[in-house]
Amino acid sequence: MQNYKKSAKLDNVCYEIRGVVLREARRLEEEGHRVLKLNIGNPAAFDLDVPEEIQQDVIYNMPAAQGYVESKGLFSARKAVMHYCQQRGIEKVDIDDIYLGNGVSEMIVMSMQALLNTGDEVLIPAPDYPLWTAAVTLSSGKPVHYRCDEKQDWYPDIDDIRSKLTSRTRAIVLINPNNPTGAVYSTELLEQIIELARQHNLIVLSDEIYDKILYDGVEHVSTASLADDVLFFTYNGLSKNYRAAGYRSGWMIISGAKHKARDLIEGIDMLASMRLCANVPAQLAIQTALGGYQSINDLVAPGGRLYEQRETAWSLLNDIPGVSCVKPKGALYLFPHLDPKRFPIQNDERLVLDLLVQEKILLVQGSAFNIDDKQHLRVVFLPREDALEDAIKRLAHFLSTYQQ
Repeated sequence: MQNYKKSAKLDNVCYEIRGVVLREARRLEEEGHRVLKLNIGNPAAFDLDVPEEIQQDVIYNMPAAQGYVESKGLFSARKAVMHYCQQRGIEKVDIDDIYLGNGVSEMIVMSMQALLNTGDEVLIPAPDYPLWTAAVTLSSGKPVHYRCDEKQDWYPDIDDIRSKLTSRTRAIVLINPNNPTGAVYSTELLEQIIELARQHNLIVLSDEIYDKILYDGVEHVSTASLADDVLFFTYNGLSKNYRAAGYRSGWMIISGAKHKARDLIEGIDMLASMRLCANVPAQLAIQTALGGYQSINDLVAPGGRLYEQRETAWSLLNDIPGVSCVKPKGALYLFPHLDPKRFPIQNDERLVLDLLVQEKILLVQGSAFNIDDKQHLRVVFLPREDALEDAIKRLAHFLSTYQQ
């Protein structure tokens, strides 16, 4: 009997955030165990709801969402994104430079499919959000990971980026604020990367989905606001800032040296048309979200829920012997380091699997983010403080007895 096999295109595609360990978590839940999921940035799972105003506007406008719309998206929603560009200092963005998608994930995959030929290289941070590596691989490109330096607040290493440039390099990815490290990049660093892009004719792909989730007075600078002679793709959406992950409502903005990209833009237009249009009800949320009260500001300010949960989780992790963690300046994650002298880990996936089985806590191993060591974990700090305290206490107990 002949078995049906997956495409060879998927052989090197990896997305371990939803991999083997999650499947084991589902099995445990089916057996009746309660698993605390600190593996994915899903606000709704922790009672961080979409603002009521946004929900009500989507419901009110639902009768208007029954048919297809223009392939790039609703005019009103794209107009709101265009105004947001003006607020962020991204100049000369027209309605036709904005594409709405089923979350940022769709826009990343679509743009990589339009851009890459077989063997084309894309520079991606290590650690990364693994969808970037997967999307480049699936699009027949080659992901090349550049180092982010934990000792320098997880900033990209400019010299390492420079050393990995080749004649096949087409683009460089920035994830800012960063997932999984929580780093927020300075204007000076962004300008250095833009200069490299300028010198080597690269496209800058700037993933800014957490641009409002900032702590301690840190400001986010949109990469595309710093130049107009380099081609920029900027990605953003409602999943995190507005806690609307399930709406799958995101966008991509093309700006800067658009005159160099007419053929590429034609390819993106073609792919956008092939999917007919993005989810229309979710597009109805964009104008209200961007123009309404920014409730995320209350959550990230001192005394706000996200701020206090970050403080609690970061402090407790650093109290564990052999564990250290750079304090995140943005996003929803901590990326603690396990001292190899105390924890000589050979297989970090095995570590998180054992933690899941023993303590019923679900984390993601650091190697899932395409980093070249086995000494990191990603911890989501979305649960309330009492749940975080319990989880980290159990993690500390597990690590104190763990041997691999």
